[in-house]
Amino acid sequence: MAVTQAPQVHHRTHDLVPVNEYKGLPALRLVRTPRSSRVLSRLLTTLAGVIALALIVTPWQQNVDGEGRVVAFAPIERQQTIDAPVDGRVTLWMVVEGQTVEPGEILAEISDNDPDLLQRLDQERRQTAEQADAAKRRVRSLQDRMQGLEDTRETAVAAARQRVQMARDRVGAAEQALAASEAARIAAELNWERQGKLGARGLASTRAMEVAEAEFRQAGANVLRARNGLSAAQAELLSMESELDRTDADARARIEEGRASLDSAVSDAAKAAAELTKLDVRIARQSTQTVRAPMAGTVLRVMAGPGEFVKSATPLMVLVPASGTDVVEIFVVGRDIPLIHVGDKVRLQFEGWPAVQFAGWPSVAVGTFGGEVMLVDPTDDGKGRFRILVRPDPDDEPWPDKRYLRQGVRAHGWVLLKQVPMWFEIWRHLNGFPPTVSDSEPSGSKKS
Repeated sequence: MAVTQAPQVHHRTHDLVPVNEYKGLPALRLVRTPRSSRVLSRLLTTLAGVIALALIVTPWQQNVDGEGRVVAFAPIERQQTIDAPVDGRVTLWMVVEGQTVEPGEILAEISDNDPDLLQRLDQERRQTAEQADAAKRRVRSLQDRMQGLEDTRETAVAAARQRVQMARDRVGAAEQALAASEAARIAAELNWERQGKLGARGLASTRAMEVAEAEFRQAGANVLRARNGLSAAQAELLSMESELDRTDADARARIEEGRASLDSAVSDAAKAAAELTKLDVRIARQSTQTVRAPMAGTVLRVMAGPGEFVKSATPLMVLVPASGTDVVEIFVVGRDIPLIHVGDKVRLQFEGWPAVQFAGWPSVAVGTFGGEVMLVDPTDDGKGRFRILVRPDPDDEPWPDKRYLRQGVRAHGWVLLKQVPMWFEIWRHLNGFPPTVSDSEPSGSKKS
């Protein structure tokens, strides 16, 4: 059997082989690159270049997003609970859920279980008022008594001081009388001695000597009498001074007793006045049995019905006031809050409002609304989130009507930051870097 010799393979690339030579080389025809692949590779290369160029020149709007809801800016215009003013039973209910009410409109009426309660309270008030009047009269009487005691004390003390002065004058007179009697005794003694000497010489009679002796003894008795008078006057002075102290002390004791009675009367009058005030407040509250709308709004939820017994401060209904200015509160995580400032622009997408949002290109967003940051809370909500309030942007399209944009509607917001190239934003996300801080932020370098 004849052996067929294998064809020789030319070790040349197919690019060097002319096209007309492929007819005799079927293996090279199999390894040839298809034309469609070459076209696709060129297209991909061109697309990569275009994308790279776009990343270099296309701007990107950095943003910080957060979730929130529509709220009223004024706290008084936010959802409120209408409470029962008094204890009682709901006898009349004038509103239903979803009804719009005006300020002062009657919402419900409450009556007490005791129909004669107001009459009993009025009677108790009259009795308390009489007690308060009696306490006031007692206070005035004690005040007059205190004034009389003060006047009596001044008069008694002045009289006692006058008696003390009289006793001092008597002591002075007794001292002068004692001095005079002492001088008289000395003179009588000298005369008696002189008469005795003269009688011994025979120059004076016995009668003269006896008279001189009698005068001397009389002068001694006068001295003793004057000393006794001085002692009596001094004792009387001590007694008058003690009487003055006793009179002053007794008067002060009566005044202090009267002041204590006056303080007790004032306390009783104050207690009666306080009790009267409590009764007035209770009567006023019990008389306020008609519940009225404090402001215009819509009844959101009814929490009590006719015939139901309620206590004071029991919630009756929830009222949503007609707000004048609505804002959006958005909660942002703590890592982004240093980048947000008052006045920053915000794009908002409201729930139930069709929208297509391009966070990086807010100019081509559809169905979103503009806003600006008006408040940034200084502290978090306890979960690491910070609240910002956003108001409508006056330079942008107005927000939807209040019929559609009601309080509580959820919203998604994007706080717009700095514009950067798209390649930078991709690079930032790949490296996990935070958004770029605005140029107005301090660099943190210390001044020398």
